[in-house]
Amino acid sequence: MRNKLIMGNWKMNGSYALEKEFIPTLVEKTQDIKAEMAICPPFPYIASLKDCLKNTSVRVGAQDVSSHDNGAYTGEVSATMLAEIGCSYVIIGHSERRQYHAESDELIAHKFAQARKAGLIPVLCIGETKEQREQGQTESVVSRQLAVVLKTVSEQDLSHSVIAYEPVWAIGTDLAATPEQVQEVHAFLRQEIAKVHENVAKKLKILYGGSVKSANAKELLNLPDVDGALVGGASLQAEEFIKIALAP
Repeated sequence: MRNKLIMGNWKMNGSYALEKEFIPTLVEKTQDIKAEMAICPPFPYIASLKDCLKNTSVRVGAQDVSSHDNGAYTGEVSATMLAEIGCSYVIIGHSERRQYHAESDELIAHKFAQARKAGLIPVLCIGETKEQREQGQTESVVSRQLAVVLKTVSEQDLSHSVIAYEPVWAIGTDLAATPEQVQEVHAFLRQEIAKVHENVAKKLKILYGGSVKSANAKELLNLPDVDGALVGGASLQAEEFIKIALAP
């Protein structure tokens, strides 16, 4: 059975003040939470957050990683650096990276490979825009985004990863996909993975992300092919994030 994973993506939000407010509330409740938990803050707060959570089971991740090992790449952060400061996860290919930084499927696949080489667990984000869904292109879009990674990485590396389905039209819009839409895409993704690596498909966690809140978390997290949530804005509110983690 796949254990649930609840991951918070703080995006470009956070401060030491937020940590001081957020962490004690989270730590107090971690014993009641059966799901695995992780938080991905901005780069400057990774080390301090890791230290704050050292006596808990909550892991820390990053929101992006370089496709290079090292070198003259100003502003980049390598996978080995993230591993050295204690990251467990790294988000790869978030729609905001694809949109604002023109990240291609090929670049994202290289970042995925770099993360695995350093021992990190990549969280591959895929999802369609509103226009693509309205034109009936959802399956072709997510299949294309997934296919490049399937061709690039080994079965072993894929087995140590996470997929996150995040329909772009549902991110930060209060327009969460319906349970039927979510289950349909998650089942499709698992079938696509099974065509290449059947055993991996059975065990791989597939998260849902896109306006996940405590009000809809239970219904979404109890779908058969949903193994957790990648939570955006709600992960900045300790009580709300905890309620989502307690939902499954």
